[in-house]
Amino acid sequence: QSVIHSMVAYTDGSVLAQLGSPDMRTPIAHTMAWPQRMAAPSPRLDLAEIAKLTFEAPDLERFPALRLALAALQTGGAAPTLLTAANEVGVAAFLAEEIGFLDIAAIVEETMSRAFAKGLMAVPADLEDVLTLDKAGRAIASELVTTRRT
Repeated sequence: QSVIHSMVAYTDGSVLAQLGSPDMRTPIAHTMAWPQRMAAPSPRLDLAEIAKLTFEAPDLERFPALRLALAALQTGGAAPTLLTAANEVGVAAFLAEEIGFLDIAAIVEETMSRAFAKGLMAVPADLEDVLTLDKAGRAIASELVTTRRT
């Protein structure tokens, strides 16, 4: 139904969800007014009209970026930093029309694979380590973008 925009699961098992109309004008208005709120022209969410929400297990083959994000969270250590760095490089290259959309996840996956092969798996000890990992991930991803340019 596209009304759940975010969910946070807590260690006690409870889940907090943020719901709203499936209309991008609301998050755009939120961004424009930050840190305040402003009225958005989108229709108000009517839960009685929706009546129920349905959920399905995600298709990790159809959505490879989700599969990679889950793997990075399970792996921990450097993985989330490397994923984020590679994703930002891939998205920027896509927006610059240098690569195709489907190349983004492939670049992220290959970046993480190469970084791990280079031994970049340790848990960052401090911000300096995170920045070093980010720089390494971006360098690998940038090299991969160069080889995939459309």
